[in-house]
Amino acid sequence: MKSLLLVALLSSFLLSAQHPPKRPKILGVSHIALFVHDIEKSREYYRDLLGYKEVFQLDNPNGTLSLTFVKINDRQYIELFPEKEANTDRLNHISVEVDDAEAMRLYLASKGIKVPEKVSKGRIRNSNFNVKDAEGHTLEIVQYEPDGWTIRDNGKAIDGPRISTRMPHLGILVGALEPQLKFYRDILGFEETWRGSRDGKTLNWVNLKVPDGNDYLEFMLYDQMPAPAARGTQHHICLEVADIEKSLAEIKSRPAARNYTRPLEIRTGINRRRQLNLYDPDGTRTELMEPNTVDGKKVPSSPAPPPH
Repeated sequence: MKSLLLVALLSSFLLSAQHPPKRPKILGVSHIALFVHDIEKSREYYRDLLGYKEVFQLDNPNGTLSLTFVKINDRQYIELFPEKEANTDRLNHISVEVDDAEAMRLYLASKGIKVPEKVSKGRIRNSNFNVKDAEGHTLEIVQYEPDGWTIRDNGKAIDGPRISTRMPHLGILVGALEPQLKFYRDILGFEETWRGSRDGKTLNWVNLKVPDGNDYLEFMLYDQMPAPAARGTQHHICLEVADIEKSLAEIKSRPAARNYTRPLEIRTGINRRRQLNLYDPDGTRTELMEPNTVDGKKVPSSPAPPPH
């Protein structure tokens, strides 16, 4: 009996070794979650200045706010969490959407990534779990379920004055490039699409597109990481706009603009795309950016080395 059991176990091991779990599809950027100091001021910025609606609010057992969901489109959100400590990093986590969360859990485990024992159902009924990337950022893996609130509310709360209907990328701080590439590129299958440098001597940005969609992450490379309270301009949200001048005029016309005191300046980035940077009350940057370069030509990747 023992020998039969050993044979069965060995056969199962050999079969799993010959047919390792396959990576499921990674469809796009789902959301970014931010800690905020003053939820009402943040609501004014995202709702009244940028034009987005809050669709879900979750409370703690004592009735205080746990988090609120700001809807960009039917598949993308910004989650706002009341801060746990003042003057700290505003980034809570980032999230990508997959077509099969359990398959992703098994796949990541097969690659040596620490994963939970099972996939959980979140409070808005989607399947999800968290892992850590090489920099220690929390990456939430989420699968939108048919009975989840995301799909349930498809087509709702998108009739307002949204400054943009798409969040094409999220920017995150990276100190060591190669470990992050091993995680996102080699394990998760992200495709590197562009590298940028301010001075041609040191690499500053690396863009990696999700393998089964068009959204991407932008690595903001640093030799010396900014202080936690000064990371909002690096950890950022990008919102795509067709015409940056029209978007600027729209922003200025909104009543909430009276309370916005930072400069509003259109600039052309190293990637040759026109952009306008805004900042929420905690300093987290919102980058409005046109989808095409100013001359229609692709900007070549920089061959510069990373900071270290």
